[in-house]
Amino acid sequence: MITTLKTAEYWREQLQLQPHVEGGAFRETYRSSWVLHKSTLPPGMKGNRNAATCIYFLLEAGQFSAFHRIMADEIWHFYDGEPLSIYEIDSDGRLTVHKLGRNLHLGEQLQVVVTAGNWFASRLDTDAGFALVGCSVAPGFDFEDFELAQRKKLQALYPQHKELIFSLTRED
Repeated sequence: MITTLKTAEYWREQLQLQPHVEGGAFRETYRSSWVLHKSTLPPGMKGNRNAATCIYFLLEAGQFSAFHRIMADEIWHFYDGEPLSIYEIDSDGRLTVHKLGRNLHLGEQLQVVVTAGNWFASRLDTDAGFALVGCSVAPGFDFEDFELAQRKKLQALYPQHKELIFSLTRED
């Protein structure tokens, strides 16, 4: 375990984080003033989008970010706390487990990219502590492009990951 001088409560208060629908806590810190017209964006995006957005995101032991997907690439950045696993399922059902953390010698990465349209979820690798990360999205995040997984539907699509999906979704 990595020792940190800060606590989840410290980060929640100092960064003014609020509960997130997928789990954990967050606060948007940046929304580009540049607006991309819908005609320049990938299929599936329902309107104009800011060029990029960024958030702080905090997960604590026992919490998880439920499986969801968005229509843009999402870059995760590690800031503080314990290592985090990000589970990504592509359209062919391939599972990739990204390790986000500062222990590069153990295969963790400081930045991880989740591909647009893929289902993904995350949780701590430890039974205690927290992970403070950042997420950057380009084209910028909009809740119109956000889909929270329905457990039974996602399990039907990817039965080979049924137990993982069960553990990282909320009741239908």
